[in-house]
Amino acid sequence: MTSATPTLLYIDDDDALARLVSRGLGRLGFNVVHAASGAEGLARLQQGGIDAVALDQYMPGLDGLETLEQIRAIPEAPPVVFVTASQDSKIAVTALKAGAVDYLVKDVQGDFVPLLQVAVTGALRQAALERARAEAEAEIHASRDRFAALAAEREVLLREVNHRVGNSLQIIASLLHLQASSSPQQDVKAALTNAMGRVAAVAQVHRRLYTSQDLKSVLLNQYLDALLEDLRRSAEGNRMSRLTLEADSIEIDPDRAVAIGIIVNELIMNAVKYAYPDGSGPIHVELRGDGDDLALSIADEGVGLDAGRSDPRSTGMGQRIVSAMAAKLEASVERDGAHSGTRIVVRFSRHKPPPAKAAASAAAK
Repeated sequence: MTSATPTLLYIDDDDALARLVSRGLGRLGFNVVHAASGAEGLARLQQGGIDAVALDQYMPGLDGLETLEQIRAIPEAPPVVFVTASQDSKIAVTALKAGAVDYLVKDVQGDFVPLLQVAVTGALRQAALERARAEAEAEIHASRDRFAALAAEREVLLREVNHRVGNSLQIIASLLHLQASSSPQQDVKAALTNAMGRVAAVAQVHRRLYTSQDLKSVLLNQYLDALLEDLRRSAEGNRMSRLTLEADSIEIDPDRAVAIGIIVNELIMNAVKYAYPDGSGPIHVELRGDGDDLALSIADEGVGLDAGRSDPRSTGMGQRIVSAMAAKLEASVERDGAHSGTRIVVRFSRHKPPPAKAAASAAAK
């Protein structure tokens, strides 16, 4: 019910019966307003304050069905209980199809008044439930709209953050490139180029995220292609003229993409420094996927690894970085002993293993 004392508009041209309804429902807690015709009832509805309508079928002027049709056209119209003296069930079906919430047969003695009270009470309860459902649905739609607006705003902000971070890191990489190019010392040049590659690996991820439709993943083949192009433009680029890539189209989360990029940078730079002492040669990067299992390899056709070789200039930083990134990926790093030069294979999962599996893998190692 809409209030403690609901107001019923009783539309009937029988004044005597209207008085019986008013007295009977008044004792049952209703405020009854009488209208003697359909037109008068419609005019009273326009004034507002009506919680439910009891509508007689046969009246001069507008009959009950015509009046019901006009009531239903009123925005937020109150529920209507159709009342008639006819026993014809076709009238009941027609009234219910036209929008009446209930139907009952009246008598001239007023014995139907208790039934009318039950019907009107049920109609009010049903109307209250429908209003509550409509309000709940409206709130759900409003919440969805708010969530969609917040999600869109968050996406814009994330793109802007990735854009700015990517630009800032690219500036740093460019400065390292300039400094490496201007350095006459090969050790300094190599160290700065290494640093530039590491920064570029991170910068490329942010640039990928800025231009991607999906902020949660990076296409590894496109990412590695851009990363290798950065290396070709580096101070050591003349030694990477034969740097090639073959990669499946694989999506991966940004954090894992950064780790992969840094591993690729370190292994390529290692091949540049050690594989071809007398100049440059082919360095090939390959990425293949088999379901969730991924294999990344960096191979050269150079002199190969010599267990007895020692480079006093080496700090071991590259190896430590590769090990750290492999641990982040929970990957294995293996040397292909059958390869004539040096081929390093990194095997890892497309997705980060669940905690239980990760803990078991760490214990096994």
